[in-house]
Amino acid sequence: MKTNKIALFNLIFLMIFTVGGCAGNKAKLPSASTYPSLTTSVDDYQYLIGPGDTVSIFVWRNPDISGSFIVRPDGKVTTSLVEDVPVSGKTPTMLAREVEEQLSKYINNPRVTVSVNGFNGPLSEQVRVIGEATNPRAINYVEKMTLLDLMIQVGGLTNFASGNRAKLIRTISGVQQTFDLKIDDLIKEGVIKENVDILPGDIIIIPEAWF
Repeated sequence: MKTNKIALFNLIFLMIFTVGGCAGNKAKLPSASTYPSLTTSVDDYQYLIGPGDTVSIFVWRNPDISGSFIVRPDGKVTTSLVEDVPVSGKTPTMLAREVEEQLSKYINNPRVTVSVNGFNGPLSEQVRVIGEATNPRAINYVEKMTLLDLMIQVGGLTNFASGNRAKLIRTISGVQQTFDLKIDDLIKEGVIKENVDILPGDIIIIPEAWF
């Protein structure tokens, strides 16, 4: 049974790696805190609103139409004056300007401030860890998150993990690229140079060891 499980996971790992490897990148990722000059880098990060977030919309001098609204699964909210406002995938500032534009039909020169609670973010911004992590799951991205931060959140590696064969799949300028990770060296040997930056949408694949 164990042999079948290992064979099945390694087959899935090979299939994912083959697909991603078509546009693979064998270059080594920069260590954390170097903030690489990628199309999407940690320096460019701005939080994007997602389903499940609680959005507080404050309209200056209009408390009756201000309030807190939960973003629905379809990425929209309904306010007192404007129904079905698309908010998912937008920054709070972007949303504030758009709400001002909508409210200007009813209010003279509206001033809007938007804040967010909950911080789920859109699925495209979440970081996913699959395979032999203790608690593989999708995690909400946090600004300047590193591989070490991510591994702490998923509880580290299982006893069956092959951390130094792990892969990071990242989309850069619309192209999916694959990078090697040395997670064993990082968390078991303390090799800090293997602690790389994590970006929104990254996928970490941790295979089982071949026994």
